Parts: sequence; structure tokens; C-alpha cells
Amino acid sequence: MREKIGFIGLGIMGQPMAQNLLRAGFPLTVFNRTRSKCQPLVAAGATEASSPAELAQRSDVIITVVSDTPDVEHVLFAPHGVWDGLAPGKVVIDMSTISADATVTFAEKLREKGCQMLDAPISGGQRGAVQGTLTIMVGGDRPTFERCRSIFEALGERIVYLGESGCGQRAKMVNQVIAALNIVAMTEGLHLARKAGLDLERVLEVVSSGAAGSWMLTHLGPKVLEGDFSPGFMIKLQQKDLRLVLEWIEHIGDDLPGARLAYSLFTEAVTKGFGEQGTQGLINIYE
Repeated sequence: MREKIGFIGLGIMGQPMAQNLLRAGFPLTVFNRTRSKCQPLVAAGATEASSPAELAQRSDVIITVVSDTPDVEHVLFAPHGVWDGLAPGKVVIDMSTISADATVTFAEKLREKGCQMLDAPISGGQRGAVQGTLTIMVGGDRPTFERCRSIFEALGERIVYLGESGCGQRAKMVNQVIAALNIVAMTEGLHLARKAGLDLERVLEVVSSGAAGSWMLTHLGPKVLEGDFSPGFMIKLQQKDLRLVLEWIEHIGDDLPGARLAYSLFTEAVTKGFGEQGTQGLINIYE
């Protein structure tokens, strides 16, 4: 029998993810602060809840995909939040990108009600969410992960269990450092090619096929050439993730100069008004 799922957060990523769960046959209840975002899912067969608490009461597994650590905390523990609708045996899966330390704290609190929490941040952008090809990095209780595997399989292609609570978020921090530095490299390179008067399509073709090739060049490079800065993942969210990285490395007494550089550049992009653009819009700080 399919688990009854509650889904909170129907933004760029959450909306197509919830649609994929419906297509996979999971009974689905949805909640979003902007209620209009629930309507396409209701039309497809989901039920809308009036609060996170009601959603939790109706569900076996509650999934959250929101922006930042305070948002997850609010959804879970504010009045009429998920906490108020929990009963022993229910599972919370947070697929946002948030603080690993906060994740551990949230998981410990949820265990007070006999509930498990998995941190399962995602990578793959809007395209991956739509196509159901996300990479999912999971931390938490191993038997709970196995219980929820079919849910993850409806959302992604590569699902990796990383270890105890917080490990999924720490792996996502590693992902975001590498991704951000690739974006910096891609945008600076294409800016340099443009300044040199080169044919950008030919430059993109040749560098993508050599040692400089990357996911960012292949998927975001063409968008830069087209002047398409619509978001698959927003600059302001990449900047937020890099802030989390810097908070983490400060806590463990390390330093990552590349991450600090990337954070400063993404912060500049937000300051200049490009925060709502896709990450390929970083090139606009040069131009």
C-alpha cells in the first residue's frame, strides 16, 4: 500500500516534484503559503490542506521543500505547524538545503514524538525536478531511508544514503561549493570570450568537449548565449547555500578561499538586483 504523502513548498522545484509523486500513484496532500500554487496539483488529484498541521494529520510521510533554515523551522514547529499534526511512526523528509546542525536538532526533537526525520537535499535544478532525474543525498535513520526509497525513486535517478542525520546536508554543501565554482568559471570564461570578440557558439562547442567541459557549460552555457536568465536555480538561493557553507567551515575551523570568492561574487549579483535570475545570470556582474 502506498504511503500517504504530504508536500509543503510548491516553488520552482517543489511543484514538479509533487506532480511526479502524483504520477507515481502516491496519495498526496499539499500546502503552500501562496494557495494558488496548490491549484494545479488539486486539479491533478491532490488534496489541499489548510495548514501544515492538517497536512501532517492526513499523511504518513511529510516532505518539505522550502528556502532556508528558518523556513523549515517555522513549517515544522510554529503554531499549526507539522509538529501539531504528528503521531508516532510518521516521517518528515526535508529536501530543502539548510544548516546541518539545525537538521540534527530538528531530528532530535521529532524523535520526542516517535517520528523520524531524513535530510534529503537535492541537486539537478528545475530540469531534474521536472524529469524526475534529481540526485538525492540522504542522511538519517537507515531503516527509515529504506522505507522511503520508493518515494525517492519517484523523484530522482541517483539516490545515495550518506549516513546519520545531517550527512545529507553536509554532502549538499560539498556539491554547492563545486557547483558555484564551476558557475564562476563558466561565466568568467564566456565573458572573456565575448570581450575577445570570439564566436561564442564555437567557443562553447570546443571548450565543452575538452578538459574544461562541465555540466554547467553544457546546460547553462547555451542559456548565456541566448540571453536566457530564467531560473532553474536562483542566484539568491545559491548565495544562501554558500552562506551556509561558510558558516559550516567556520564552525569546524577550516577555510575555503574558493567558496569565499564565490560567495562574494554571488552576493554582488544579489546586491545588483540579479538575485531572481538563474545562476547563469552571474555573468551580468561582469557586463
